[in-house]
Amino acid sequence: MTELSSSNNNTKLSFTERVKVSSTIDKVKFAACAISCVLLSIWMGHWWIALFGLFFLDLYVTKYVNWGKWKESENPIIKFIAGWVDAIVFALVAVYLIHIYFFQHYKIPSSSMEKSLLVGDYLFVSKLSYGPRAPMTPLSFPLVQNTLPFLNTKSYLETPAWKYRRLKGFGNVERYDVVVFNFPAGDTVCRGMENPDYYSICYQLGMQHVLSDSSLFERINRMPWAKRVDSISAIGRRLIPANKGRLGDVVWRPVDRRENYVKRCIGLPGETLEIKDGNVFINGDAIANPKNTEFNYFVVTKVPFSQQYFSQLGVSLDDQRYIPYNDGSMGGDMAYIPAAFNRLGAASSDYVFFLPLTAEMKAKLEANTDVKKVVKDDGKILHSEGDLYPLKSEIRWTRDNYGPIYIPKKGETLKLTLENLPIYERCIVAYEGNKLRVEGNDIYINDAKVDTYTFNMDYYWMMGDNRHNSADSRYWGFVPEDHVVGKPLFLWMSLDKDQPWYKCLRTDRLLMSVGHE
Repeated sequence: MTELSSSNNNTKLSFTERVKVSSTIDKVKFAACAISCVLLSIWMGHWWIALFGLFFLDLYVTKYVNWGKWKESENPIIKFIAGWVDAIVFALVAVYLIHIYFFQHYKIPSSSMEKSLLVGDYLFVSKLSYGPRAPMTPLSFPLVQNTLPFLNTKSYLETPAWKYRRLKGFGNVERYDVVVFNFPAGDTVCRGMENPDYYSICYQLGMQHVLSDSSLFERINRMPWAKRVDSISAIGRRLIPANKGRLGDVVWRPVDRRENYVKRCIGLPGETLEIKDGNVFINGDAIANPKNTEFNYFVVTKVPFSQQYFSQLGVSLDDQRYIPYNDGSMGGDMAYIPAAFNRLGAASSDYVFFLPLTAEMKAKLEANTDVKKVVKDDGKILHSEGDLYPLKSEIRWTRDNYGPIYIPKKGETLKLTLENLPIYERCIVAYEGNKLRVEGNDIYINDAKVDTYTFNMDYYWMMGDNRHNSADSRYWGFVPEDHVVGKPLFLWMSLDKDQPWYKCLRTDRLLMSVGHE
């Protein structure tokens, strides 16, 4: 019996006959596709995905529908258009699957990971390293994270929404791994200003309003700390609509549509992390800082140093800050400069620069005879620390002296108190979907009075190598396992925006691996 042709001439053949006349290779193709559909259906927990096997059955075996009928058209225009549509649809599906399950590219937008990763580095990110996630918003436009360019609309549909699932990867997140993840605090964003995050904006707006009203300030200042933070944030939320021209619309985003961030994993699930004078301790033991860790320093010089000198040293133009002497006549942010000069022991004739430096860069500056001193920034001279996580905690940690803080681990039970609740409230409510309330000294989760909580996910502590210029876990908390995207393997391109276009390519960084440093 002859093989069933793709033109579907044998329309009177029964199903059994169609199966018999189909070629062995077509049967193998169908079997591979059908098995893939079934496995995908089991993994994602959606039985209807297995029904796609019926499409592959007809495409390769029974051929009731002539899927390639457009190829038989005698109209060259129809063949041309249909051919392009067919190719584009195939490419979009292929790109979508590759992007979701295998790898994606990522561009470094900020200096939070310098000097390990530079602004303008393009990363090849493997999703197989930690295991690919099932898409939580499966209906989305390929290669677009959350907003369609030019149209300025969502690039995804929120329905259907799938639960978090992840295939087993080649390994697990380890300490010092550079990790790409969805920004945990990026669930709610002001589209006109996505950095800082929505919650920080609410608190900042509310604080500005409270400080401008003395009676309101006195009333709020009498509240317990956690209630004070809630009240200030609530005021800020009410003020956001009045600032819509600057902040834009407020939108909510699913986990896999939140902005991608890249940091280094410093703390693992189940560990206790503490930072003392900028040094990290895990379970009480000091760990080494990554090779290229940077801190901010004040550099006091006898003569002015050029931008070119600092660029050659390794400080980008965006990170070069000159602090002019101020005699106190200027108000605003400049009012505290005289005190800063005094604390640094700098004369009005000296030149003061504010720079992020590695240990090697610091040593080079100290060896320069025109440099009077190099002083590490403690966050107080220029008031440069900002609000740390969690805002509701009465403990006043700093970026260089933080914790100890326990990093939640899946399946482990933690004793809850009113003191540590602010640290884990977001994990319990926002990431694991519970209802939480406090009545007096009692804690209720899902309307049940509790004094413990068992975590459903692993969490990680991420920090940037540019320690004083990195908005990381010290500012917005833990990274849940369902937010982990993948592991950068190497740089496939690197462009220096401080250089003219004809020599902006950093050839020394091409195909450079990204690993433990």
